[in-house]
Amino acid sequence: MFVAATTQAFSAAETPQKPAFVRLDRVTASRPLPNGIELHSGPATMQITALRDNALRVRLSPAGPLPEDASWAVLPDSRQSSVSVTPENNGSSVGFKTARLRVSIHKDPLALQVTDLDGHVVAEDFPGRPIEFHGNSFRVYMKSPADEHYFGLGDKPGPLDRRNEAFTDWNTDAFGWQESTDPIYKDIPYFIAFHRSVAAGIFLDNTWRTSFDFNKEYRDAYSFGSENGPLDFYILYGPEPKAVVESWAWLTGKAPLPPLWSLGFQQSRYSYYPETEVRRIASRLRSEHIPADVLWLDIDFQLKNRPFTVDPETFPHFDQMIQDLKAEHFKTVVITDLHVANLPNAGYKPYDEGKAGDHFVKNPDGSIFTGVVWPGPAVFPDFTHKPSREWWGTLYADFVKKGVAGFWNDMNEPSVFLVPSKTMPDDTVHRIEEPGFVTRTAPHLEIHNIFGMQNSRGTYEGLLKLAPDTRPFVMTRASYAGGHRYAVTWTGDNSATWNHLRQTTPQLLNLGLSGFSMAGADVGGFAGSPQPELLTRWLQVAAFHPIDRDHTAKGTNPQEPWENGTPEDLNIRRRYIEERYRLLPYLYTTAEEMSRTGIPMMRPLFLEFPGEAGPTQVVDPTIDNEFLLGHDLLVALSPFPDEMDSYFVSLPPVGWYDYWTGERIEAATPHKAIDNTDAPPGVHLQRSLDTLPVYARAGAIVPEQPLVQSTDQKPQGPLTLRIYPPTGFNKDCKGSLYLDDGVSFAYRKGDFFREEFTCRLLDKGIVVTAAKPQGTYAPWWNLLQIEVYGATKPASAASAMSLDGSSKTAQISTAYDAEHHRITALVPDAGSGLELQLTY
Repeated sequence: MFVAATTQAFSAAETPQKPAFVRLDRVTASRPLPNGIELHSGPATMQITALRDNALRVRLSPAGPLPEDASWAVLPDSRQSSVSVTPENNGSSVGFKTARLRVSIHKDPLALQVTDLDGHVVAEDFPGRPIEFHGNSFRVYMKSPADEHYFGLGDKPGPLDRRNEAFTDWNTDAFGWQESTDPIYKDIPYFIAFHRSVAAGIFLDNTWRTSFDFNKEYRDAYSFGSENGPLDFYILYGPEPKAVVESWAWLTGKAPLPPLWSLGFQQSRYSYYPETEVRRIASRLRSEHIPADVLWLDIDFQLKNRPFTVDPETFPHFDQMIQDLKAEHFKTVVITDLHVANLPNAGYKPYDEGKAGDHFVKNPDGSIFTGVVWPGPAVFPDFTHKPSREWWGTLYADFVKKGVAGFWNDMNEPSVFLVPSKTMPDDTVHRIEEPGFVTRTAPHLEIHNIFGMQNSRGTYEGLLKLAPDTRPFVMTRASYAGGHRYAVTWTGDNSATWNHLRQTTPQLLNLGLSGFSMAGADVGGFAGSPQPELLTRWLQVAAFHPIDRDHTAKGTNPQEPWENGTPEDLNIRRRYIEERYRLLPYLYTTAEEMSRTGIPMMRPLFLEFPGEAGPTQVVDPTIDNEFLLGHDLLVALSPFPDEMDSYFVSLPPVGWYDYWTGERIEAATPHKAIDNTDAPPGVHLQRSLDTLPVYARAGAIVPEQPLVQSTDQKPQGPLTLRIYPPTGFNKDCKGSLYLDDGVSFAYRKGDFFREEFTCRLLDKGIVVTAAKPQGTYAPWWNLLQIEVYGATKPASAASAMSLDGSSKTAQISTAYDAEHHRITALVPDAGSGLELQLTY
């Protein structure tokens, strides 16, 4: 137990006496380090070190030693990594170089510049605004070229490009947020700067309230700072944006491979109750033949909104319901908020155990902090205290035993009702007991932004202990940088408006760039009820999002796919959900790539098409009404989906096919814009409710499966390979497929299936090759349906042979579909790899 003296403990540890004002205006001393350089500017110390040849860390102190070397975000191995550098000193400047970067610090005035070895500027100080400390606060200013763009910062609303915007990082329960609202739920103080095909990531590792300004205070500068805490930031060099994303994953970790069922359609609302309503929704999904995998239970399944309880009156057969839903191939996800009801002497296990184990956050006087949330007066686990976080994980044992598949950590900013701040008081006392950290207490101002992250961490790690061979599924609302290691997320309490549908794309793209690739939005909107056309369009777009969850608020109209529309609306909505299920092999392969590399599933165009260095980009990096799902599928939404009857879709110049018709898009060539400058290639479209524009990249091989109603079901029939032959823009032709049991960690021991596919054009045909698979997992098919798109006539001949020469089929039956511009061939697949040759 700790008592009132803890206030002095964190005051002494976290707010030592600092000079009232320190400005790093010139170098007064310097010394080389094996992995970098240490500088002094009067009482201030700056240390710049190379973690890798393309990754730098910059740490500063206004006086005395550098701050504690610890991080909630950065992996210990990455933070402690280092490479040898070559010192440089030319009299007026000092610095060093790595195999990729040159770091130069001009002595007077002190000015940091980081370039690559070709001289391209990666980051440099803004002239006339050196780093300044004002007591505990600080600010860093960097030059901003006129054509530099900024991306990241998590789920901040607004455009994809952060230029000409300013933001505060302070996790906030932001019900009713709009495009201009800031802050909202997450604090991810990391962004990517992209200028003339040179990209760099900047991460300020500071958990206090931080802020970022892009060209608002100065039109040619960006800046970042905090009111307290360490000045500790990282610079990650590309030069390609994708290389920066991979470095971010190296620094803060990769999102884990999700369970396959989490890629299925998910139905939710606040709230489905009583139990008969949950069963009705499940039955209707199946009777309407709408593929679905997950039903969500919001707070009303609980007894008086108390976490880890079940209301015995409204859910009298909860255990049996979970098993019955499982028998119908539904997984159940339940909400488990972190506010434990303050119920002494009432037999409420979470409170009784937490109080006995001293696991709750305290007031400065040592009493337990109490705040009002959904259950009324509530107490809060002390998640930065490892024993308390581990205790929290044990609370899930009963739900796991009952068969609940996933958990939803909401309200964890942390949200507190009836107070203007919407959260705990600034001086609430938390304990830090964590390997790598100094054991101490800390004020809420320091812990607030990581509270949700550590909440979801406790859930994730607890589930791993309870079911070590089952991949946990945890969804969180609030988090910090690196929180993607523990949970998926969503964009919070959005609204049922066309503007919020439009807002979904840049939010999910920036979340993916920030590490949270497994993300979605409340499909149809949470606050309010959508127009039928809006719900239809949202369900179409969400079919291509990483997480596809239909969710709405209490008091709104029903929002299931069969509600709020005509039979034709239902048919369109069903068709797009079905297409998602056909695409599951592609989706899951993309998710596995994410878990290995950190590359997000949903990608801005510039991530795949950064262009060449020069005054213009091949693709406008600020496009935020289009996105790529994985490497090969491009989805285009109208910039103003409720207003524009016609609009232009930008298509990078690699060649494209219409995903729905199979037709080659001939218009994808550069053209002249109105001002006679080179403009991106693309096509003009007429808005149509029944078709969402989707395009497949020329040279792509996209795997698909027969339709199922749930990921539990084994597909019946052949694996389809959709071949989109390369065009004159691009000669590459490839694709891949990853498969495993979808739930366990057996893949880590080799129990997976991975196969690479290629194609090459002949003068009068094509050769498709399926390489010999890797891994021990047995696939569900023994037949390949190979579809070649862009065809204008039937095949005249077809033959196939196994790569090991064990079998050869001289004649393969083919079919030609003129409407979809495709040739189809059915080829037996013995699992040893094969080659198909089509002549046409």
